[in-house]
Amino acid sequence: MKKVTMADVAKLADVSKSTVSQYLNKRYEYMSEETRKRIAMAIKELGYQPNIIARSLKQKTTMTIGVVVFNIMHMLTTQVLHAIEEECQERGFHVIVSNSDDDPEKEKKYIEMLRAKQVDGLIIFPTGKNADIYQKLLEERFPLVFVDRMVPEVKADAVLLDNQKAAELAVEYFAERGYEHIGIVTPPLVSHIVPRMERIEGFRQALVKKGLPVVDDYFITTEIPRIQKELTRLYESGRLPEALFAINDLTLMEVLYFIKGNHINTPDELAIISIDDVPFAHVYTPTLTTISQPTFAMGKKAAERLFLQIAKKSEHQPQVFRFSPTFIERGSVKEKTS
Repeated sequence: MKKVTMADVAKLADVSKSTVSQYLNKRYEYMSEETRKRIAMAIKELGYQPNIIARSLKQKTTMTIGVVVFNIMHMLTTQVLHAIEEECQERGFHVIVSNSDDDPEKEKKYIEMLRAKQVDGLIIFPTGKNADIYQKLLEERFPLVFVDRMVPEVKADAVLLDNQKAAELAVEYFAERGYEHIGIVTPPLVSHIVPRMERIEGFRQALVKKGLPVVDDYFITTEIPRIQKELTRLYESGRLPEALFAINDLTLMEVLYFIKGNHINTPDELAIISIDDVPFAHVYTPTLTTISQPTFAMGKKAAERLFLQIAKKSEHQPQVFRFSPTFIERGSVKEKTS
């Protein structure tokens, strides 16, 4: 079968090739509604498929961005991705998503792959261990935005939660309800994972501010698969705190498995607050008190900052955007009686 061309569409719609080109590129400013309908009908009738490669070479854009996430299993990741995808769809852009598993070597390979595919920009949930690669992207003026984490030595746009404030909200809420022995559950502390460090520092500072004890045993900082074991060790030794603050949805799941496995009553025996408003928080028994991240706003801001760089309308000035957490009061914390 003869390949359908733009000229065929133009002939059937009774317009010029340049008008069809303007339609395909969504430049409708000087095009009547009737003309747009004729072109759309001609494209449908002929089954015309634009040559994406040829268009990208001519326009010097692939209308595609790359997103490299560090853990596709996090609720934050999927919700931010949804917002990014919506923003891109509105602009006619496609999204290629890669999951680094927080492995710097995988992240490096994905960045190289996406650059080879000539994406127009990158949104990265960074491992933090490829500063030289991030810096090279900036030196080349390649559009780049970080999400959830920032890399202090790399001056790029970054979109993340006010992590210290989130931790402070948890401690303050516990303290106001009479809890004194409060623990935190987090994956291992590593300096390049900024949210983790900020949340534990905010937690520690809030304890001191409230005059509450800072107990080393209450800082459960271990790999996700070991969290239940560490909590069980504390429980069996009689040193489990009265309340636990889980720093994200994955640590929360381990806390809940521990509670179920040891038949612990929440909140009578153990109160819980976590960051990330998991979908089952309002139907779990008891309902879970959480601290929500504005994931949609964060994803939208990340995409907006990337497109600002892609447009190159002015000299770009990188900024760090901190989003405020929202406290959601439910049933996993109670007022303690003396």
